[in-house]
Parts: sequence; C-alpha cells; structure tokens
Amino acid sequence: MRLSVKYNTSYRYSQPAKRVIQLLRLTPHSFPGQNVLDWRIDVGVDARLREHRDGYGNVMHMLYIDRPVQELTVSVSGKVMTEDRSGVVEGLPGDLPPAVFLRPTHLTQPGRPLLELAAALDTQGGSPLDKLHRLTSAIHTRMTFDTGKTVPDTTAIESFAAGHGVCQDFAHIFIAIARSVGIPARYVSGHLFRRDGAVMQEAAHAWAEAWLDHLGWVAFDPSNGICPDDAYIRVASGLDYRDAAPFAGARRGGGNEELSVKVQVRQTRSQAQSQSQS
Repeated sequence: MRLSVKYNTSYRYSQPAKRVIQLLRLTPHSFPGQNVLDWRIDVGVDARLREHRDGYGNVMHMLYIDRPVQELTVSVSGKVMTEDRSGVVEGLPGDLPPAVFLRPTHLTQPGRPLLELAAALDTQGGSPLDKLHRLTSAIHTRMTFDTGKTVPDTTAIESFAAGHGVCQDFAHIFIAIARSVGIPARYVSGHLFRRDGAVMQEAAHAWAEAWLDHLGWVAFDPSNGICPDDAYIRVASGLDYRDAAPFAGARRGGGNEELSVKVQVRQTRSQAQSQSQS
C-alpha cells in the first residue's frame, strides 16, 4: 500500500520560551515490507536539526532553538510503500539482541493482576505464537479505548486496573505480560492508515513486537486486536513509550504550554484510483 503522512505538532507558550531543545523520533526506516519513498521535517521557526541514531537504532533529530519563541510548529510529511507481512518484522538496521527486551521498566512492571492474566492464558496451552494472539485478543476485549483518561506516565498496572486507556497503555500491558512469561517484547510507535475512512487523527499510533524463535520479531496491536499489516508505518521502538516517543525535550521559560497534534494518513490517490479501476 502506498501511504502519505502529514503530522503537525504545535506548541504555544504563554510566555516566550528563551531556549528549546527537542528530541524528535519522527523518521521511519526502510526495511523489508516498508520502503520510505520520501520524508521531511519542517520547523516553523529558525532552528538547528542534527540527525543521529539512538541505542535502539531509531532515527532521531535533535532540535535546538536559541532565540525566544512563543509558538513552535514541527511538520512532518512523507510517503511510504508498505507490504502486508502478517506482522513479521525483519531486516531492521542496528537491531539489538532480543534478550535486551526482557528487561522490565517502570511503565511495564507486571504486578499481580497482569501475572494472573498471564497464568490464565498459559493454562490454555498452545505455542508461544498462539499465546500472544490470545493475549492480544484478551487485552482488546477487556480494555476500553478512551482518550483523556491516562497520561504518558500511566503504568501498565494502572491502566489495566482502570480498564481503559489509549494505544500506549494497551501496548504497555501486552509488553508487561509477554516479558513476565519470558518472551522479549518492545514498544513501537508509528502511524496507522484507518480503513474506516477516519483520515484526521489526534495522535500517532503505538503497538508492540514480540520475539519468537522460529519467526523473529512479530508485531501485535492489542488496541485493534490484530497483527499489523500494510496499513501500519513503523517509526521507532524501545523498551517502553519513553524510548520511542515522537517528542521529548525541555525548555527554559515559556510559562504554560498548549499542545496541538494533527495526523493525517492517506492512501495515495494514484493507488486508490488503480484499485478502483481494477
């Protein structure tokens, strides 16, 4: 599938921020099943951008603004060709050994309720792949997708106890349970083309990947109860949200902050017309 992305993030400060430093994880890799055709980042004010790779192999840019600003807009636009590989992810540049992703974090500590769910799923038997599919389905069924109820620091235990959250929370719960039974799992951020026609989205998307010895990394999206297909664009990954968040940074001054995010993911017109004609 040929997809186009427009992703605008705007900050407005009640007082001019004297200095802003942002870490941006906004640029996807090309790998088997995902080919980045075009991608660019535009900043609405004079700024310096320096590209690096972090320890997880993610493309990251450090953004520096050295003069006072009261408004900052970062715009991303790009085109990506994707292929449905039944969730299997391979060929990522700079990938780390799977064992790295067994390490728990504050956001992905399992706790008793999650361990009980892990035990219940385990008693049903089957292969590790079967268990991960059941885990995806269980989270999708038990949790309610609800924006505004959790924050970036909400843990897997807290969101599971509340019974609701956003894609970030669903991914953290999946990761916590997978690691608790010895399956390496990691957090993934990216974009989702919604086949229901909802072009405008309030945020980027998030899901998880788990390591299976006979398949390698396999992606699971408990928010939608499926394995990611060609509607997904993979951008960054890490142990949890903090390692793959699109934005992280600091500023000096600025007072209060208002944040606005708009995401559009479309199937490009040329392919849509081709499919319609066929």
